Amino acid sequence: MPVTISTAQEFHILTVCTGNICRSPLAEQYIRAGLAAGGVTSASVSSAGTLAQPGQDMPPQAWALATSHGLEPGTHAARRISERDVREADVVLAMGREHRKEVAQLHPRAARRTFTLREFARLALGMTTDDLASAAALPLDDQAGRLRAAIAAVAARKGLVEAAADPLDDDVVDPYRRSDATYARSGRELVPAADVFIKILAVAATITDDSRRTS
Repeated sequence: MPVTISTAQEFHILTVCTGNICRSPLAEQYIRAGLAAGGVTSASVSSAGTLAQPGQDMPPQAWALATSHGLEPGTHAARRISERDVREADVVLAMGREHRKEVAQLHPRAARRTFTLREFARLALGMTTDDLASAAALPLDDQAGRLRAAIAAVAARKGLVEAAADPLDDDVVDPYRRSDATYARSGRELVPAADVFIKILAVAATITDDSRRTS
């Protein structure tokens, strides 16, 4: 079945965890800030939880973790993921493999553009500007199209890049109701992976064929 690629002018990113109060809000806030700093203006970022209790606040430890990375959590309220959320997302970043599976069950056609966040980073590490040739070939003012091309390039590496030595290495640990040390560990797993995601999209948004040939 042919893959249908959206031509919408905004690129939609969805982050997903269980309760939508710890990991996925941090990923949402961190990625939004990083993309803005990198000049990516056509992307929107939202988050949801597979078992979220709508309206629930981020716990104090999650709030503190977000502020430690220079973020302003604001008035986050948890929400439950829907099939529409998945269908309309250009990329889904799950915090764990179980969330990736549930996303694919909600909307099977989204499986190709659904990753765990750390899986995405593992696949994207080592990519060169040549791997983003399809993004570079698009007009600079088609930023959303360039971002979709970048996601497709990363997805094409599934099955080609060596799998994680331990499957748990593709997950971000769930810190909910656990120690402050576990919250810190969750941040250490999440943030570097998010940095890779942000970098790939920022490069895809600005790269040109000329710069690609001289890099």
